[in-house]
Amino acid sequence: MNAFDLTGRRALVTGGAQGLGEGMARALAAAGASVVIGDLQTDAAQSVATSLGDGHGAVHLDVTDESSWVAALESTTSTLGGLDVLVNNAGIEITGLMSEVEVDDIRRQLDVNVLGTALGIKHGLRTMRPGGAGGSGGTIISVASVAATIAFPGIAIYSATKSAIDRMTRVAAMEAGKLGYGVRVNCIYPGLVPTAMGAGLASDMAELGLFGSADEAVEAVVGLTPSGRLGEVRDMADAVVFLASDAARFVNGIGLPVDGGMGM
Repeated sequence: MNAFDLTGRRALVTGGAQGLGEGMARALAAAGASVVIGDLQTDAAQSVATSLGDGHGAVHLDVTDESSWVAALESTTSTLGGLDVLVNNAGIEITGLMSEVEVDDIRRQLDVNVLGTALGIKHGLRTMRPGGAGGSGGTIISVASVAATIAFPGIAIYSATKSAIDRMTRVAAMEAGKLGYGVRVNCIYPGLVPTAMGAGLASDMAELGLFGSADEAVEAVVGLTPSGRLGEVRDMADAVVFLASDAARFVNGIGLPVDGGMGM
């Protein structure tokens, strides 16, 4: 059996209606997993699920709301018959200089990126551990960022939230191991990908006066990347498939850089 084959695995991907999350959902499905898309954009999530074919689904999910998590996981386990893979992908980025940062922007990023991921880990563990609705172990994969490892201007708060995801990942992995949950917990550090969020970040950098143009901001990122290019959605999606698969069966509690060397 191919170690990357996910046939029979059941997965929930948050923020899966577009961008990196959609790419991750499609890659998991292509590897054989049954996938539920969790997103605030319920219609868009259903559209992605429908395009994946039979055996997949969508559910409304506000990652900042614990009751929404409970309902989404109940729906997911009912639809799929359990849960083996949770991808905490939902996140936001609000660009701002430290000298000008807005309190509401700080709180919003903390709510979505930190609280949302913490709730995902919490309820993923509760679902997959013995006695949970899944109850047979599994894997949780959260999406951090290369921003957690470098000092790039304009994204201090975003960087802080992604660093928090790394720390939560490592502690959760240790706790899950100590308590015999049978759940691996990892995260990935994506580099800049030209999704809507990535393109918006480059434009914001120019508007803040940090770079002469959005293209100049992108060139700066490429210049810091030994691989000499921006990331692609499939780069991040393939990393998620790896961490979800038996090929990563002894990979636990790590932050996997998928950044072309930018964060080294």
